[in-house]
Amino acid sequence: MKEFNKEVYLKWFEDMTKWRRFEEKARSLYLKDKIRGFLHLYNGQEAVAAGFTHAMDIKKDKVITSYRCHAHALAMGVSPEAAMSELCGKATGTSKGLGGSMHLFSKEHNVYGGHGIVGGHIPLGAGIAFADKYFDRDGVTICYMGDGAVRQGTLHETFNMAMNWKLPVVFVCENNQYAMGTSVERTTNNLDIYQLGLGYEMPCAPVDGMNPEIVAEAAYEAIERARRGDGPTFLEVRTYRYRGHSMSDAEPYRTKQEVEEHKKEDPILMVKHKILSNQWASEEELDSLDKSIKDYMNEVGNFAENAPYPEPNIMYDYIYSEPNYPFLDKFENQ
Repeated sequence: MKEFNKEVYLKWFEDMTKWRRFEEKARSLYLKDKIRGFLHLYNGQEAVAAGFTHAMDIKKDKVITSYRCHAHALAMGVSPEAAMSELCGKATGTSKGLGGSMHLFSKEHNVYGGHGIVGGHIPLGAGIAFADKYFDRDGVTICYMGDGAVRQGTLHETFNMAMNWKLPVVFVCENNQYAMGTSVERTTNNLDIYQLGLGYEMPCAPVDGMNPEIVAEAAYEAIERARRGDGPTFLEVRTYRYRGHSMSDAEPYRTKQEVEEHKKEDPILMVKHKILSNQWASEEELDSLDKSIKDYMNEVGNFAENAPYPEPNIMYDYIYSEPNYPFLDKFENQ
């Protein structure tokens, strides 16, 4: 694995700040009614995406996740302009505006969603890994999920199958302490979620999800195990979200004091402290970079706002595979 040096930490600071500023800009557009539907922000969890992409080979490894997906798409190389356009339902989006916030998808960048059904994507992650193994493509699939998704029965079916077939997949529970508005303590008798892997003799472990270096080390070990053909791993990456479950969440289930206490572990501040303590950059330089990223995200927002909406026929082009489907003939003759 690559050394955790000055270049890595400066890249982490820039990337994680970019993802945080992207989410804040998306929140602003949502409040102005430019983004409709649901919007789930990633603030506080950036170390997970940073650590994993550091350990991955993003040219051949793949990502599939749930609806808190913006940072994962950006980490894999999707441009902020394309991602923000998708959130705004514009033709310049990753799926021409048809997917929206919860369904960011880019085959070009090995991003297979963004899925809105809790836990519904877990067997899909195993399916992508099966395809890589079947075609001998040497790729590993990273299947992210929330702590609420591990309560779905489909996880157990998938774990059993993945172990039987030794699929090249890493299952990652981003445990941000709350499934929507319900704390982990209220949903399970065993707070150590990673131990769900023990029933299938799947290698599993807890990981500090607020430190990208620790995440990267655990990710690298799991990815290399999968690439060798030794099968899947289940990692419970313990993190925390600073915003509500979605924009409509009033957060009555936790106190402001709790959130502020967790903000002391902000992964961006941790990376910044590491950079400053090693004198890899000055505080003025980092503040300047942050400002330039904030200005860039304002440009991204303007781009998405001014981009055109997709033509109505687009949805028919991408839904119906048969060119002579009867409904299309009826639609075209109206």
